[in-house]
Amino acid sequence: MSDTTSTAPLVPRKRPTQERSRRTFESILNAAREVLIDVGFESLTCEQIATRAELPIGTIYQYFANKYVVVCELDRQDSSTVSAELNEFASEIPSLEWPQLLEKFLDHLADLWRTDPSRRAVWLAVQSTPATRATAVINERILADQVSRALAPLTPDQRERRAMMADVLVHTAFSLLSFSVQDGHDHERTVHELKRMLGGYLMLEEVSRDA
Repeated sequence: MSDTTSTAPLVPRKRPTQERSRRTFESILNAAREVLIDVGFESLTCEQIATRAELPIGTIYQYFANKYVVVCELDRQDSSTVSAELNEFASEIPSLEWPQLLEKFLDHLADLWRTDPSRRAVWLAVQSTPATRATAVINERILADQVSRALAPLTPDQRERRAMMADVLVHTAFSLLSFSVQDGHDHERTVHELKRMLGGYLMLEEVSRDA
């Protein structure tokens, strides 16, 4: 079974431990983002990444078996950034109620997607094969776990359902943010509708709990 059909997580062959190798690793990922934006995932090759990073192709393969692993690492990088920021937003509870937290965080995410075209490019790339999708699910699940903990006051007796709600919230947010930055789409209006959709979803849960 090939890398594109397997559902095993796609991870780098090794991760850097020294400063010089960390810089090389980051330069590969930065180059991959640039090429991905320029040519799209279908046309992306490790040779193009090596050329953009000004590195021998062998150096790319020291860390990454193929382009599928590269885009999964980019997705992990993006998810890690969001995870750290989500922790910061969650630390504002209880000074912020969940509606304000949701709106503030969605505004922040929307700004990331609006100003960084690689976000959509990476998100689309990891939807391309069973293996990349399976790896993206793992990255989303980390975010969903954080969202689930933030939702605990809304669903104190529904731990399993809370996990499903968090999965739906995270994937819906990323899907519509990707939609919002497509050519010809109104980003601000789409984000507004996303807020209404997710806010209404959570508000319904709060009403049901209080009934």
